[in-house]
Amino acid sequence: MKKILYLSIIFLSFGICQLFADLNNFQKGKSFYEEKKYDQAKFKFEQDIVFNPRNEESYLYLSKIYKLKKNDDLEESNLKTVILLNPKNEEAILNLTLLKIRKSNYSETKELIKNFKSVCKNLCKKSSSLQKKLDDILNK
Repeated sequence: MKKILYLSIIFLSFGICQLFADLNNFQKGKSFYEEKKYDQAKFKFEQDIVFNPRNEESYLYLSKIYKLKKNDDLEESNLKTVILLNPKNEEAILNLTLLKIRKSNYSETKELIKNFKSVCKNLCKKSSSLQKKLDDILNK
C-alpha cells in the first residue's frame, strides 16, 4: 500500500513540475522575444509546444518571429495553426490577411477580411484599412 502511495506522490509531483516547466518555457520565450533575442525565443516557444501543443500563443509568437525572418511559409503555417486552435483569434486573422495581401492572394484575402469583420472586437479599426489595401491593389 505504501508503494502505491509513494508512486502516486511521485507521479503527482512530476506532473506539477511539468506544468510549471510548460508555463516557464512560454514565459521565457516571451521575455526573449521582448528582448529581441528571437532565436532563443523561438527555441522556448518550440519547447512549450512540445509540452503544450494547444497553446495558441506560442504559435502566434513563432509566426511573428518568422515574419521578422521573412519566412512566409513558416509564418503562414503558424498563423493557420493559431486559427485552427482558436478561429476567433483576431491578431492571427489580421496577420494572415496581411500576409495574403503581400503574397498577392486576393481571393483568400477577401475571405479573411470577411471573417475578420465577423469576429473582431479589439482590432476592428484595422478591418477598414485591410479592405482599403485590397481595393487599392485590385484597382491598379
